[in-house]
Formats: sequence, structure tokens, C-alpha cells
Amino acid sequence: MTEARPGTAVNVPRLTLSGASKRFGPVQALRNVSLELYPGEAHALLGENGAGKSTLVKILAGVHQADAGELQIGGQPVVFRGPGEARAAGVAIIYQEPTLFPDLTVAENVLMGRQPATRLGRIDKRTMQRQVAGILQELGVALDPARLVRGLSIADQQIVEIAKALSLNAQVLIMDEPTAALTLQETERLFRVVRSLRARGAAILFITHRLEEVFAECQRVTIMRDGQWVSAGVIGDYTPGSVVRQMVGRDLGELYPHAQTQPGEVALKVSGLSQPGMFDDVSFTVRRGEIVGLAGLVGAGRSEVARAVFGIDPREHGSVQVNGHTIPPLQPRLAMRAGLGLVPEDRRQQGLVMELSIERNANLAILNRLGRGLLMDRAAEDRSAQQWTSQLQLKAHRLSDPVSSLSGGNQQKVVLAKWLATGPAVLIVDEPTRGIDVGAKAEVHRVLAELAAAGLAVLMISSDLPEVLGMADRILVMREGRLVGELSREQASEEAVMWLATGQRSQDLGGAA
Repeated sequence: MTEARPGTAVNVPRLTLSGASKRFGPVQALRNVSLELYPGEAHALLGENGAGKSTLVKILAGVHQADAGELQIGGQPVVFRGPGEARAAGVAIIYQEPTLFPDLTVAENVLMGRQPATRLGRIDKRTMQRQVAGILQELGVALDPARLVRGLSIADQQIVEIAKALSLNAQVLIMDEPTAALTLQETERLFRVVRSLRARGAAILFITHRLEEVFAECQRVTIMRDGQWVSAGVIGDYTPGSVVRQMVGRDLGELYPHAQTQPGEVALKVSGLSQPGMFDDVSFTVRRGEIVGLAGLVGAGRSEVARAVFGIDPREHGSVQVNGHTIPPLQPRLAMRAGLGLVPEDRRQQGLVMELSIERNANLAILNRLGRGLLMDRAAEDRSAQQWTSQLQLKAHRLSDPVSSLSGGNQQKVVLAKWLATGPAVLIVDEPTRGIDVGAKAEVHRVLAELAAAGLAVLMISSDLPEVLGMADRILVMREGRLVGELSREQASEEAVMWLATGQRSQDLGGAA
């Protein structure tokens, strides 16, 4: 039944999906799922990885056809036999990683296949650019229609996709993890665009793992679990805790577990670290038993400092000590021997070999210990992988399966297992929960808290401010390649961190410089 919504005059959904089911061979991907999207609203679709969200979206986009159920647009039943029919009906998808033609202009991408022509049948570039400039102006975005797409940020490419959807008169926009790779400023700009789309009467389906965005920007929510509809309603009827419980089917406990520990001796000491054009005069310590958060805007130099500390990237000045042992520049092997581990920002490109098995990936950092010469002790390799994947509660069918078969959260656990197998004294984790669902996020947080409680020194780099505030004992803030402040757990707040990260100041920072 369609509910009347407070503050909304129009009660007819733009899109209604009723009782949708979809099977792929023996796998029941969707079972009796329903969804209503209203004009002028952002509607969050939530669920863990594997909950069926992607299958549902592909049905709405015409990529798949449901085995059962009915789809209506504006109250009229429709059947999409392909993506072209979905687009013609006003349904558009904005993917996390846009698929544009890099060597064409913004305007050419927006009006691809529909470019205005001159009397002689040639493409009228001036008219085309004027039309696209009008769309971008409506969105409140300063983007040159004549600029090539190559070199545009992910955020600008998403704007191009949105402009393309508007040029097709799309009334339903599906946004799949749109903020996963965006900076804070880019995210806020995207949400301004979303608000303008809502004001035009568009219905937005918003898929994200970031609950703070859901409660800030969405009016309604639908929750899925194991391919089934769990609940739906206005966002005011939910809390973050109730959303999480319905998504995972259990109480996760605290999303940010934090044991009050007494930090021990200094495990990592970084002094005067500098690399021209990247970072300058960065100094800090991390003690045993504590989690130190490294915060700042994307591009502030956080990951670059971590890579230089580990020895992947160069450093012109400064020193790095692990347990009192000085680590020379560009020597990651010596850093590992001294007890330093690095979980990189991009797990797929830098942390894993996707074609190899889960077992082999979990042991990549200690292969030299698991054999003699060129011969591998397979029993030892199996014992090591079993130990760490069991401790991290990895969900996998077989450890011999390729690591590419795992969800994002379980892939992240394999990267953690790889470094824990080395027995590190210091673990640097760069964006440890990016792109993973809330259940996996809670498990990664639990692991980090347990490691710190056991005496490991953890340096955590994260663009997720609630994560930094919830997990860190101390927070270091970087801006434009320099360390500009340190906040204790008691001093720390989102506002305080952002004041430092953006160059603003307040007396409420308690003396942080």
C-alpha cells in the first residue's frame, strides 16, 4: 500500500517494483522484493554485500528481467528488455566508476548519439556546448562543456553522467556508491546536485555503505538481507543501530569498539620526514597498545607519508625508527624485518594478487619462511593461512578459491591476515574499511581494537571521520603535506578535525596547533 508522506503533496510513486524474484541457476538472488521511489525524494537501498542490491538495480536498469513480479513507471506496468528501454522510460544509473569516452569532450559525452546537426548534416558543436552548458548551470556546477573527459576527477565524471541523464529527461536516477572515491568537498557538491535533482521532481535511489550520508540526505530507506526485503519506511523511523541490526540480522555490538588501554613504549618514531612537493617536516610517534588516527582531506599527503615510512616511496629528509631500529629509505624489506606492516589504500591493486588463491595471498609476506629454497612446504602454508583467516573470521568456501571470489570485506581480511602473519610490532592501515559493508566494517574494527589491546601499535589513515573519532586514541591531522595538529580522544570532534584539516582555527581546539 502506498503511504502518504509528511510534507509531500504527490503520493504517486515514480517507480514501483512489486514482488520481484530472480534466480541464477541454483542461486535465488532475489525473493519477493518490493520497492517504491517517490518524486522529490532520495531513497536509500541498504544491505550487506550479497544482499541482492546489485541484482535489483540491474532489473531496474533492464540488464536482467525478473522471473516474477511487476515493475511500474508512473503507475503504468512496463517490461524492460534491455538498458535502452529503461533509459527511454526515464531510468538512469550513475555508477561508482563512470564509463565515459575519455577522448571526447564533456558535451560530446552528454549528448552521445543525439548531437545537434547543422543544415549540412555536420555536428553543431556550438549548439551542443550551449545545450550542455545550460544543463550544467541548472545543476550549479562550473564545468567546461568543451573540456576533454580525460583527466577529469571521478567526481566531475559523475556530474557528466548526471548531465547525460538529465539530457535524456531521466526521472529516476540510481546512484551506486557515488561517494566512495570522493573527497569531502566533492561529496558535498554531489549532495548539492542531488538536492537540486530532487527539487526538479526526480526520484533518487541511493546505494551506499555510509550510514551518516543516509541519515543526512535520504528521506526513505529500504533494507535487504540475503536477497529478501526486510523493511522500508521513512528515515525518521530508524536509527543507525536499528538499520545495522536489520541489515545483518544480528546485533553487532559497537561499530567502533574501543578498549581503554595504557599505551606502552614508543614502537614507531617518525622525525622530520620530508619529500619536496609531497610532505614536509612530518614528525610523530605511535606507542604500543594505541591506535593513532591520521586524518585530513584527500590529497593532504597522508598516504604518501605512510608509503615513505614503509619504504615504498622516497623521502629526502628525516628518519624512521621501529622499536629503536632506524629504517633506511626505500627499504621495505628491512622495514618488514624490523616489524612494520602496511595495509595499503587499494587492496585490489596493491594488497592482493587477485588471480592467486586466498591461502597464497594470506602468506605472500612470509613465503620465505614456509619453504626451503624453491620448495614450498604446503602443510605449513595451509596451517598459517588457517590460523589467521580463522582468527579474522573470514567467510570463504575454500582457501584454495581465488581471492577474487571474496566480498570486499573478506578481501580486506585477507590483506590483514597477510600482515599479521609477519608478527608486526607496528601496523599501518590505510583506509581499512573503504567500500565494505557495515557488518564487515564492524569486524575490521573489532580486529584492530583487539590487536591494539594485545600491544600492537596501529597507525590508521581514514577519510571516514566517524571511524577516526570512534577508533583512535589520538588523532594527527595533516593539511597540504604538513602535520598541523594533534587531538586527544577527549578533544576530538568532527568540527575540531575539520578546522585543522581546512586551515581554520578555533579556541575550542584546546591549544592544538
